[in-house]
Amino acid sequence: MATFTYIARDPAGQKIEGKVAGASAQAVLVELQSRQLAPVQVRQVQEARRVHRRISARQLATMYRQLADLLRAGVPLLRALRLIGRGKANPRLAKIMSAVAEAVAEGSRLADAMGTHDDVFPSVQIAMIRAGERGGFLEPVLRRMGDFLEHQADMRGRVVGNLIYPVALLVIGTTIVAIAMIFFVPKFRDFYTRIELPVPTKMLLGASDLMTAYWLWVVAALVASGIAMWRLWQNPVVKRQMIVWQMRMPKLGPLVASVAVARFSRILGTLLENGIPMLQAMQISRDAAGHALLAEAIDQATEAVRAGETLAKPLAESGMFGDDVVEMISVGESANNLPQVLVTIADTIEKRIDRMLAVFIRLMEPALLLCLAGMVVFIFVALIVPMLRMSSSLGG
Repeated sequence: MATFTYIARDPAGQKIEGKVAGASAQAVLVELQSRQLAPVQVRQVQEARRVHRRISARQLATMYRQLADLLRAGVPLLRALRLIGRGKANPRLAKIMSAVAEAVAEGSRLADAMGTHDDVFPSVQIAMIRAGERGGFLEPVLRRMGDFLEHQADMRGRVVGNLIYPVALLVIGTTIVAIAMIFFVPKFRDFYTRIELPVPTKMLLGASDLMTAYWLWVVAALVASGIAMWRLWQNPVVKRQMIVWQMRMPKLGPLVASVAVARFSRILGTLLENGIPMLQAMQISRDAAGHALLAEAIDQATEAVRAGETLAKPLAESGMFGDDVVEMISVGESANNLPQVLVTIADTIEKRIDRMLAVFIRLMEPALLLCLAGMVVFIFVALIVPMLRMSSSLGG
């Protein structure tokens, strides 16, 4: 529910100002007229966005499935929404669903009521719900959407689970090296003051001084570099070039591209299965793909489809889609079962991603261990070599 300020006149012509809550400006106008007030001006209050804990895909999937089960059991939509709004598992989601229920009670469509909470319900979900309402098959749409979100959560969980060990290894290794540079290496400085130091030892002591005496400048430089990189990433030209470089990296480039193609295929297939028109479904899938080069390919494919051409040809020309994927899309268009084919493509690519990710992790783990071992060996050698020179000079 949004808050609106209004200026109106009562039956006697007196000016009245105030605030009222409503699902939309039209609902507020109806409310004022029911109070025998003549609206002069109605404006929505722009409230500051509060920082909320994010609602996960699994929580949304559970909510959609619960709503589908209630509708399938014959519970009216408004009553089902209010039942979910009284849930205790996720207070924020329950509050949002209560607001959606109130908007539906005032005459709004479910998709329009949920669309006012765009920070919770993405455009993909709103489009599917709107198609289900218009086509009279809302319950199957909600169930498919629950399955879709659950699958997305499972995929994300597998990726994160595979990356936990390398990230932990990187953090632990970096911490060990930092502790050695800050607390261990400086103790050797006084011992080496009267001898000529080799280049590795000078580099080591200089790095140690940088981390101890000038740590504030180091932190400031890192923060400034992070801000500069973030601003560069906001530049579309720079962002595209960085993605091009990323695509050329062995193992990582194909992995990122496969993830984007799988996401696009699953979203487009799911939207088409739920009655979304082709052009609208492609636009929504483009925004959800999250890959600049793939977005360009989808734009070209959209223009080709709008001109009456097939989808497979422009996607093949982009270089983002493998020959087997393009062939499956072409067959799906010819057989008029493109939605099912796209979902099958997503399943196939995601299995391939699991294998690629496993290989990538297997290569990453020894690489990180070698880097960590190399840094430790460098510290050891840089500290020991001057001692060996001193002992040899004393012995001679």
